[in-house]
Amino acid sequence: MALQGPIPITFEQAFPHGCFLVGQVEQVKNFEASTNGKTVYAKDKTTGEPIWQVPVMDGDTTLKAGQKTVAVKILSATPPVAPPPISGLPIAPVEFTGMTVTPYVNPAGRLAYSYRATGMRPARPKQQAAPTGRETAA
Repeated sequence: MALQGPIPITFEQAFPHGCFLVGQVEQVKNFEASTNGKTVYAKDKTTGEPIWQVPVMDGDTTLKAGQKTVAVKILSATPPVAPPPISGLPIAPVEFTGMTVTPYVNPAGRLAYSYRATGMRPARPKQQAAPTGRETAA
């Protein structure tokens, strides 16, 4: 089989309408290895890097409320730095680098996706389409 493990994708493929950070960066706990007195944090099985998680809201306005917020896991030796929020709002436009997606079947029996990245940065301004010279005045 040609595809094995996480599938590489671009940020634009995962979030064509952009996305917004809506919570804090948190290190992912390994609940199986943790005990009452000792917290053990998760590490990526392939790279050994610590795993961090951030909640983001998809910028696609056609999504249902339950589909808008997803967690993106970031593999990084150091805590990822969240971009600053939009002035006066609790959200920050964000982009991810080195993205992969892993499809899986959730406990409800539905297809779901796990997103991972190797980095996070402030969202870049969208590029305006270049004029084609075919525009007409109204």
